[in-house]
Amino acid sequence: MVSRRKKAEPADPPAAQKAKKKIRTLSRQNLSLAWSTIRGRKGGFAAVLVAVAVGSAVITACGVLLETGISSGVPAERYHQAAVVAGGYQAMPVDGDTDPRLSERVRLPADTVAKVAAVQGVQSAVGDVSVSLTVLRKGSVLDGPPVYGHGWSASVLAPFTLRSGARPQATDDVVLDSDLAQRAGVAPGDTVTLVTGSTPQSYRVSGVAAPAASLDRQSAVFFTDDRAAQLYGTSDTIDAVGVLAANGTDADTLADRIKKAVPGVVTSTGDDRSDVETLDVGQMRSFVIEVASAFGATMILLVIIVVSGTLALSVQQRRRELALLRAVGATPRQVLRMIGGEAVLVGGIGAVLGALPGILLAMLLHTLFTAAGALPSGFSLVITPLPVLFSLLICVLAARIGGWLAARRAAKVSAVEALGDVAVEPKKLGWVRLTIGVLLVPGGLAVAIVLPIALPGESAIDGAASSALVLVIAIGLLGPKLFGGIAALLGRRPGGVTRFLAIANSRARARRLSAATTPLIMGVTMASAQLFSGTTLAATAHDQVVGGVIADHVVTSDSAGISPDLADVLRRVPGVHTVGPVARTSTILTWPDGDSIQYRVSTAQGVDPAAVPDTMNLDVLRGDLGGLTGATVALSRLVAGTVGADVGGHVDVHLGDGTVEKATVVAVYENGLGFGDVTLPHDVVLAHTTDHLDQWLMVRSDRAADLGAALKAYPTTSVRDAEAVTVAPTDSANDGISLVLNAVLLGYLAIAVVNTLVMATISRRREFALLRLVGTRTDQVRSMMRQEAAIIVLCAIVVGTIAALPSLIGMSYAIRHSVFPSIPPLIYLGIVVAAAAIAWPAVMLPARLALRPAAVEAIARPE
Repeated sequence: MVSRRKKAEPADPPAAQKAKKKIRTLSRQNLSLAWSTIRGRKGGFAAVLVAVAVGSAVITACGVLLETGISSGVPAERYHQAAVVAGGYQAMPVDGDTDPRLSERVRLPADTVAKVAAVQGVQSAVGDVSVSLTVLRKGSVLDGPPVYGHGWSASVLAPFTLRSGARPQATDDVVLDSDLAQRAGVAPGDTVTLVTGSTPQSYRVSGVAAPAASLDRQSAVFFTDDRAAQLYGTSDTIDAVGVLAANGTDADTLADRIKKAVPGVVTSTGDDRSDVETLDVGQMRSFVIEVASAFGATMILLVIIVVSGTLALSVQQRRRELALLRAVGATPRQVLRMIGGEAVLVGGIGAVLGALPGILLAMLLHTLFTAAGALPSGFSLVITPLPVLFSLLICVLAARIGGWLAARRAAKVSAVEALGDVAVEPKKLGWVRLTIGVLLVPGGLAVAIVLPIALPGESAIDGAASSALVLVIAIGLLGPKLFGGIAALLGRRPGGVTRFLAIANSRARARRLSAATTPLIMGVTMASAQLFSGTTLAATAHDQVVGGVIADHVVTSDSAGISPDLADVLRRVPGVHTVGPVARTSTILTWPDGDSIQYRVSTAQGVDPAAVPDTMNLDVLRGDLGGLTGATVALSRLVAGTVGADVGGHVDVHLGDGTVEKATVVAVYENGLGFGDVTLPHDVVLAHTTDHLDQWLMVRSDRAADLGAALKAYPTTSVRDAEAVTVAPTDSANDGISLVLNAVLLGYLAIAVVNTLVMATISRRREFALLRLVGTRTDQVRSMMRQEAAIIVLCAIVVGTIAALPSLIGMSYAIRHSVFPSIPPLIYLGIVVAAAAIAWPAVMLPARLALRPAAVEAIARPE
């Protein structure tokens, strides 16, 4: 055998080699070739285009919401006339990270007003205080937005103009805003009942005032300044300072002057003034930023996985074409360039097509967020080119990566091997793919099972939650082996001709089956993990509350809270043994971690340690709640493990208004989900909340104790059972938003499932024609496809459930030391039905379409 050595060609000079590398995939010639291929195979690229376009829409929507949270706001209402508003910094500073918001009002010293007034350009500075009120009409709580009381001097910040009556002059005089007066049915000279805390008091309506800007998020009641300070609880602090600027003074310039002249204040102008006006605006803004960032990151990962899988299926279906290209002399680099160019073009076109639907989806999500209460009314949507450009970049990058991964094998094999691969799928997986897939399986199981046992705190929960996605990726990599094995197992049971054909197809086309089924598996896994983790958390919290409330009665309020002195009133009722007040807030725990400081936002309660044994059971694991006085704290087991603190240790507790307590841990308890992860002394929490009110009063009493009679003078309070103590604290808005975002995520996966299954089925037109030409009846082909659809649905449900179970078991064990997560049968049945309802039509409808033409006509058509 004679071997001939090809004459060595002179190497390109370094500059030429560098130029070659620059024009590899995005050269005009290569993109022109890629475009010609796309135009010739429109059907083959349609599925990739759909996957990219839908992914682009979702990523664009997340980007629009993120930019809205950062840049948008709502117009100021009571501070409409104020050029600048000075307030406290409503967040905890964190180096190198987003500053977490504080849940309670950060107050300013009262002398801040004089300091601000002395700044050049300030015409006048007005201190403002807010007192939560409840308006009673005929003995019932008046519906509508929250009602806040203020001193009359702050009315100039809107400004409010008297439409009738006069300003408040006596202690029992009030001025109501015009909308509130109309809803309450009162006019100047009438009497209105206002509840501060739990105490109702009658006031004379001295006037009705109209604001310059309509009040959509609040209602306003004005007292004399002295009465407002009395209800506020102190004259030493204020909420904010509203600044009226001198003529010709720029608001931003004035804000900078005030910030420099008065250390410790934060100045706001424009729509940012509303963040100071009502705390919920800033808190909602932070929530939207956090949700959009987290959900957007998840969607980017899913888009990369789905687009890569769709491109892989597209390349598999073009084996005949790619084999022919290799046979006529195309080099591996040329094949890679061509597929890379196709991926870039399809990715770019799909991203552009998804931009407008993405903006429309953002508008829909904005509407749903507002309806759910996660965004205030008037919080406008910000739409700029930036989210569209970012989505374009991500989608093109995802398509490029997916195209490169899909084209690697087609480009590496020799021409002879490529032609041989056309007839039958290669059974061997690449060693890199096989190795990574094999390693991910024990890795996913380890983070789901080992971490909850070995690690304390929430690290175990986070690790367990991530295992579902790790196992889905492993399934995607090992899919051909896995589904080939499942098909072989199913083939052991004898059946008819159509069953034999379905099993044989599944075994011979395991790669195609894997690529088509992976999105459905991912959908089943993600749906199971998301829904059942929520049901497990809810069930655990409910069990902890039911078993932890040992009080006979719980006193609740329809107003902002319960006056602390009401506990003493109930203690004097005959037959009452114990009254335990409970104040609620949110805290931020900080602890050192190497060279950095970590933090965690935690729900907290303030309790009277003397009343705890008779009113609530926190299931103390270590320590004693009796020592909960002064600078002390009790932590739930999960939080204690997270911050690395135990009984006798110390932790920095940032209270709701930013005050830092260096607290000693006196107890660690189990029932954190039901009552809050942080328990502090009652007086400590109460002193650092905005309204200084209790959430509940837990009462231990005899059956004969008549609490109703004692509470008759407090119409906003009521006596209820243990179910009134809800999970700490329940946020229906957050639950609603979580449901909406999960629906978007699962909707994208559903579209991906339909997309890939339709693509995989419609491409088998020639195969169906060949079966009919060799004697298989059309109804037999349909029966075969029904069998294959059943295999796809069965594999997706079984494998998807198995992939989700380790995550759920690990999370359940970390949360409540039980390996049995809460899986409601009806919800699981819904997942099964949804998987079948999505997959079955996606297989059978394209199969019917592919069987419509005559066999001779179908087999003659080009691919």
